[in-house]
Amino acid sequence: MTETLDVVLETERLVLRRLVPDDLPALHALYRDPVARRFFPDGTRTLEQTREELEWFLQGHPRHPELGLWATVERATGTFLGRCGLLPWTIDGVAEVELAYLIDPRRWGEGLATEAARAIVRHAHAALELDRLICLIDPENVASLRVAEKVGMRFDRHHVDEHGPCAMYARSRLDPGGFAIVPGHPGASS
Repeated sequence: MTETLDVVLETERLVLRRLVPDDLPALHALYRDPVARRFFPDGTRTLEQTREELEWFLQGHPRHPELGLWATVERATGTFLGRCGLLPWTIDGVAEVELAYLIDPRRWGEGLATEAARAIVRHAHAALELDRLICLIDPENVASLRVAEKVGMRFDRHHVDEHGPCAMYARSRLDPGGFAIVPGHPGASS
């Protein structure tokens, strides 16, 4: 890879870094996989659709450059496992930030999505000082619901948007139902 890798977070098994153009083949393999994209309202993506999304993330969000989807790479092997991160939304007139995670289905069941999600939650609350995070999840996506619950999210409400119905899960920085993350707290580092 010729680009300088911009690491956002590291965990015991993972490196989350900014996406680079060389990630296109691996990202497209993930996005064209019907198992990986089963619960996405827009389904699988073509190479061109994946390229367009990747180019959008390479530019960064114009108002929130600290947010985005990040390549999720296995630390030991350098293998591209997925993409996880934080996405800004406006829902019913309210600014929200979504915790998003997608891991290669061949690696499901290893706790990788939970490991990435925990690190992202810590980063969002401690480093970015975001008070609230949400997840928008298809109610039939039991595995994704479990990950959200493991990182302290609780059912907030049902939501319907242009893609259809979903369950909104949420957590706040000091949610007693989850792990508290405050700047300077020993658990704040990732």
